[in-house]
Amino acid sequence: MGAAMAVKEQTHFDDLLLTGSLLVLTFSTGLVDAASFLALGHVFTANMTGNVVFTAFALAGVPGHSITRSVLALLSALAGAAVAGRIDKKLVWKHRNVWLSASFAIEAIFLTLAFCVVWFTRGQPIQVSTVNRLIVLAAFGMGIRNGTVRRLAVPDLTTTVLTLTVIGLAFDSFIAGGDNLRWPRKVGSIVMMFMGAVTGAMLLRHSLALVLGWAALLTVFCAIIQLLRNETEHEARLDVGMRRIGLVKKDRNLTGFLRSNK
Repeated sequence: MGAAMAVKEQTHFDDLLLTGSLLVLTFSTGLVDAASFLALGHVFTANMTGNVVFTAFALAGVPGHSITRSVLALLSALAGAAVAGRIDKKLVWKHRNVWLSASFAIEAIFLTLAFCVVWFTRGQPIQVSTVNRLIVLAAFGMGIRNGTVRRLAVPDLTTTVLTLTVIGLAFDSFIAGGDNLRWPRKVGSIVMMFMGAVTGAMLLRHSLALVLGWAALLTVFCAIIQLLRNETEHEARLDVGMRRIGLVKKDRNLTGFLRSNK
């Protein structure tokens, strides 16, 4: 009985560490997008929905919007997500918490590189080329995170997009006849994104490097946390699903081969 209780408590603790890490990363998204939108010129490096709209605004000739910046962010995020997909599918992960740590570490590297670009150009007028490098580095890192978190698929914890989280809070509420499913998680995501954006805007009064540095440090912290916990049941189920998909594909290939040789 005592051993079963200990296992249950450890499982709950691991789930809390995963949830807490994703909430911290949601805060860091607020930092990163505050830095990119306010300091790099009407562009997001985490939330790609905004960049699609900003690209449309730029094409329509709306002042203050740049096709180059928005497209750079979109393409860099796509590249980062593609790398995340390769990391997930082409490498063998014995434990998914290690996979998550590796992905967060790569994101942190690119945010650190963005920090270094700002640090080593401090005191100088910021150049267009510098802005573009910052967009590419930050968007690539966030693309890796978006791809990884999409694969992880923890409900209501996307870390970068809140539209469905906000809508879900109302849709699942008692007012709408729902059961308030996971409402603390939804509220936590909204609050953390809000606080991250506020903090980022305030830190920008002092330095862009300060914002990017904190975002990188928080991501490093989350990467380390993943190594200090066990794989959760949710993470373990990810590979079960992949194995089933693989078996279905093999079965289809075998069926096709047999039919072609009749």
